[in-house]
Amino acid sequence: MRPRFRYTIQPLALLGLVTALAHSSCAPRPAHEPARPAPPVADALPPDDATAHHSFDDVAKWTKVFDDPARDEWQKPRELVAALSLQPGMRVADLGAGTGYFSRYLAAAVGSDGTVYAVDTEPNLVAHLRERAEQEHTANVVPILASADNPRLPLASIDLILIVDTYHHIDARRAYFGRLRRSLTREGRVAIVDWHKHDLPVGPPASHKLAREQVVDEMRAAGYALVDEPAVLPYQYVLIFRPR
Repeated sequence: MRPRFRYTIQPLALLGLVTALAHSSCAPRPAHEPARPAPPVADALPPDDATAHHSFDDVAKWTKVFDDPARDEWQKPRELVAALSLQPGMRVADLGAGTGYFSRYLAAAVGSDGTVYAVDTEPNLVAHLRERAEQEHTANVVPILASADNPRLPLASIDLILIVDTYHHIDARRAYFGRLRRSLTREGRVAIVDWHKHDLPVGPPASHKLAREQVVDEMRAAGYALVDEPAVLPYQYVLIFRPR
């Protein structure tokens, strides 16, 4: 799931706003009105805002990217899922499931008595997730159309939430993950897989990446503790958290 909806000011509205401000700044100030200090200049992005916003409505395009067979060499889906210590019967959420690259691996790990919630905010991808589940005969995969600020997961029922290559797409992460705690079971965990913040032969540019330390700090601020960090991937960190 890649929350990426942002509000923008249309050009004509922006022009009117600038014109109004210009006229107000030129108007004489009454003698009794004290000069107001200039307001502080806000940062372009909040410190926990997304570093990248993309459209993911073109399923054919993103299938070529996310399901490229060469991805297996560095994403290591079997090894990663094995490192999550999943058990049959568990309920897992693949948050930012995209085209469903991890779906069959997670479905096999939790078995027919378990459930995999494949969550994304893009309707076209969610439809694709359903079609893929039917083609791969993974009846325990349940696609979910999420909101940008709400994954629409059932309360107090998820044993693990897996977030691969998606954390840096989420806006207002501390608030988002603070709310996400309500979906976890008492022993529930959140596993975040994202890119090391330096140049790599694969992945997004460095400006889109978040340093491991920033992720840990943000998750601590949201009420989580880092409980494990399996070293299974060459280009990405794997951070596993539990609510404190």
